[in-house]
Formats: sequence, structure tokens, C-alpha cells
Amino acid sequence: MSAAAMRGGGGGGVVGVLSSSSSGGGSASGGSASGGSGDLLPPILKCAGALNAYTALQAHQAGFDMIYVSGGGVALGSMGHPDLGITTLDDVLTDVRRITRVVPPTTPLLVDIDTGFGTSQFAIKRAIKDMISAGAAAVHIEDQVLAKRCGHRPNKAVVSTEEMCARISAAVEARTDPDFVIMARTDALAVEGIDSALERAKAYVDAGADAIFPEALTELEQYKAFREKLGPTVPILANMTEFGKTPLYTGEQLKTAGATLALYPLSAFRAQSRAAAEVYAAIINDDGNARAEKELMHTREQTYAVIDYHAYEKAMDDAEGS
Repeated sequence: MSAAAMRGGGGGGVVGVLSSSSSGGGSASGGSASGGSGDLLPPILKCAGALNAYTALQAHQAGFDMIYVSGGGVALGSMGHPDLGITTLDDVLTDVRRITRVVPPTTPLLVDIDTGFGTSQFAIKRAIKDMISAGAAAVHIEDQVLAKRCGHRPNKAVVSTEEMCARISAAVEARTDPDFVIMARTDALAVEGIDSALERAKAYVDAGADAIFPEALTELEQYKAFREKLGPTVPILANMTEFGKTPLYTGEQLKTAGATLALYPLSAFRAQSRAAAEVYAAIINDDGNARAEKELMHTREQTYAVIDYHAYEKAMDDAEGS
């Protein structure tokens, strides 16, 4: 995936895929993304949230088009605190670097940078440069105030359109890699309504955003409205986070409504959270882990397969034998 591709250029592999998914997705003049002929559209891309390098490898091996580092995931999983703007740039970069060291760039990494990690344009520019250096392929930056809240929780507040456009401009100016993608997230639907959210999205694209992430939409018709407002080529992300404001649509439904990319930011984390609680309870209740080993865990070989353990061990043996 590249910024140039998002703006309509070509590209091999994942580069250019997002562009082709969008360009098949209808237009303001009545394209198929807003109704009918959904089977003619390219498949929607799928992006999996990963809590760490191991789960990022699992997502890559499962066949996801992209991997995602969620601000909420870093806050919950790496830091043990709520997603309320407490996480720092360095907290996120730690997880990003660990993931990009082991996952090939053919599965690009999208990173949540919240509001840019600071009040100044310099903070945003630093975040962009650091993300590029860390191996991320894309970021999204949002229009909430600095003291931000989870996108699916009440009492959100957004900055002015002008201030958000300044954030986007700073991010674009800081981009040292032309293939790096800058996505703008708007939380305006819950605060100002659909009309404002649509106008903001168009302004954000005009300011230089390569793609749009309309947060916490509540019906498919709203995705169609964004597609009609933005035209056929601007990629649109649909956040399929569980237990949130947005219904859990299928990829086919989202594709037909004009979305380009379906995001599953915390699906694996929530499953891991439940699994860990069940394992810990089983060990306490059973006075041991024999049942948990049989019923609740991956085997040693299954975990080794994810990281290609035996290849490392063979290389070590070969080096010692030479």
C-alpha cells in the first residue's frame, strides 16, 4: 500500500491494492458502491489488530491484508491503562518496532497515532518521521481534542476543521517516504452529526489526507454517504470493533456500501483476554494445569510454528557444528 497508490497510482503486491479496491467502489455520480452490482467490486481488504509481534505474525499467516497497532490496544495490552490519551509516542513505537522486525513489509502496518502526541505541529511531524523510521506503512490521525476518549464512548469533543486540517498538513509535510499513507479519522458524527462529518472528511482530503476513517458510524447508509461525498478513489476504513456503536457488518455489506478496508482492531485481544481469564481460573480451580493444557492451550509445536522456531534452532546447530 502506498500514498501514491491511494491517490490513484498503480503498484504491485499490496501496493496499489487499496487504490484498486476504492476505484471499483462507485462514485458520487451513481457508482455501484452505493447500491447494486456489489459482486463486481473487488473484495474488501481486511486489517487485523495485533497486540504484539507474535499476534502480528499470526495475523500475517492467517492472510490479512494489513496489520494494525491500536492506540487502545497499546493502552490496554502493553500499558494496562484505559484508552484516554495517556499513551505516549514512545509507548506506541516500542510495539511498532517489534512488529516490523518480524512481519514482512508485504503485509503493511497501519498505526493509530491518536491526535499526534502533542499540541504543536512539531509533535505531529516528529510522530510521522518516527513512524516511518520504525517501519510503519501508514498512520491515522484524528480530530478529537488532545484529551481524547475512546471513539465508541460518550462525551467526545472535536477540534475545529481548520485545526484538524493543520494537523494533516503537518503530517504531510513531515512525510519523507512518498509511499507512506496518512489517513484522517473523524469522530464528528457523534458530536456534530452526519452532515458535519461528511464536510470534514472532504476538507481533510483536500488538506492532503490519503484516506478517511469515519469513526463510530451506526448504519450502512452512512458509509454510502461518505463514498458519495468523497468520490470513487478515496479509500474509506470501516471500524468493526466489537461491542461498539457500529454494527458488525460482513465484508460483502461493507464493500457494497463503499468501504475499502475493514478493521478488526481488538478482536484477537478480546479473545486472548477471555482465554487468559479461563486458563487462570482453571489452574486455580483444578489445583493445577493438566486440564488447561489439554483443553485451553495451543501446543508447544503450534506456538513454535508461528515463529518458525525450528529454523532458528537448525541455524544455531549448523553454526555450532561448522
